Amino acid sequence: MSDENQNNVIETDIPARLDRLPWSSWHLKIVTALGASWLLDGLQVTLAGSLAGILENKQALGLSDAQVSAGGSTYLAGAVVGALGFGYLTDRIGRRKLFLLTLLVYSSATLLTAISWNFFSFAIFRFITGLGIGGEYAAINSAVDELIPGSVRGTVDLAVNATFWMGATVGTLASLALLDGGFLPPNIGWRVAFGSAAILALGVLFLRLSVPESPRWLMLRGREDQAGKVVDAIEKDVQKKKGDLPPPQGNKLKLTVRDHTPLHDIYRSMWIDNRKRSLLAMALMVGQAFFYNSVFFTYGLVLDKFFHVGARKLPIHLLPFALGNFFGPVIFGKLFDSIGRKPMITATFGVSGILLGITVIPFIAGLLDPFWLDACFTVIFFIASSAASAAYLTVSEIFPLEIRALAIAVFYAIGTLIGGVAAPILFGVLIASGSRTNVGLGYLAAAVLMTGAALCEWRIGVEAAGKPLESVSQPIQSRA
Repeated sequence: MSDENQNNVIETDIPARLDRLPWSSWHLKIVTALGASWLLDGLQVTLAGSLAGILENKQALGLSDAQVSAGGSTYLAGAVVGALGFGYLTDRIGRRKLFLLTLLVYSSATLLTAISWNFFSFAIFRFITGLGIGGEYAAINSAVDELIPGSVRGTVDLAVNATFWMGATVGTLASLALLDGGFLPPNIGWRVAFGSAAILALGVLFLRLSVPESPRWLMLRGREDQAGKVVDAIEKDVQKKKGDLPPPQGNKLKLTVRDHTPLHDIYRSMWIDNRKRSLLAMALMVGQAFFYNSVFFTYGLVLDKFFHVGARKLPIHLLPFALGNFFGPVIFGKLFDSIGRKPMITATFGVSGILLGITVIPFIAGLLDPFWLDACFTVIFFIASSAASAAYLTVSEIFPLEIRALAIAVFYAIGTLIGGVAAPILFGVLIASGSRTNVGLGYLAAAVLMTGAALCEWRIGVEAAGKPLESVSQPIQSRA
């Protein structure tokens, strides 16, 4: 940007023009191209977990239990680093550049994973894969919410996040075929699985080439003409299918143009001006991350230790989980727009925590067999999946446009480090103790975090249903 444009004041109706658009096939195309990230992440996580037994086979990579776990940890570490690094760049240089770059990193690293030759190469490629998927979380959530009309933002965002579990379902079925189908030998099957995921990602990359830069981000940088052309094209496409469009509502937004947001402004906005919102974001993200990792990602160990269910049968038990997690947000999503964010987020977090707390009692008493434990957790996660998706929606909505992607990255990283690291370590120790009571107390801790997050939402949650993003959180660069 030239010096003469820096600190200019502009007036724009770009947000109002985007929010007044009816839902259309254009929006569906955008959501499909961007939302496929979560499907790929779900596929990755499920494949890596379910194929652990194959990776330990000497005809494959011959990894030890510790090395398989380390591979998961490097993926997680990469996701945290990628979210923070790419999240900052998403706000700095644009949504489009980053959602293309992060998917390219992800697909390339996944393909390289398929040709790993030892533990070291496998771990390095998993770390790079994590870098890409972590960056996706920040770039995609911000882009989706800035392109989707405010009236359906909750419905769409929850549905997009739910596709993680569609990927998990595909990964589970693929794992069943590879583990029990006998279609491919051990040294080939796992490579085909990761290679197929990479090819799918490259296909999504081509879809994304038609997705424009966020007009909201363009207006921040003073690129009014470019932003206007993007919105003109969107309106023309929507108008062909929906007819005449309603006029934009409200006053134009006044913004001071800057080529970037200084770090001190980022810090002030996140930790001083929006301190309560940051506490809310932490409560929701940590609660849902610990909840999921305490149950879902250690379930195979629980089945093995207390019910003597072998690893080869694990995908059968994970399949209803994945289906419940997918259909929950799809069914409840509209209620987050019609009833509102605060009541629905409070309810989904609270009910999930209470149900898990209730399930602890028969679990400790040994009254549940694998079938009924599957059933209990499927019902719990049918509700909890909406809560988890709403946590990402909340963070995307309650922080200013200038730091939206970075805020998603920061609280994703905090939630992942606490839930993704602390929960598996804690439950590894609890399960190894052989005590149902100890594991039950761990589940109870997860239930307390979820109900605590529900109370936090009830007390300081922000109602954003149907509202323009700029009214939920005023841009840092806005002028009265």
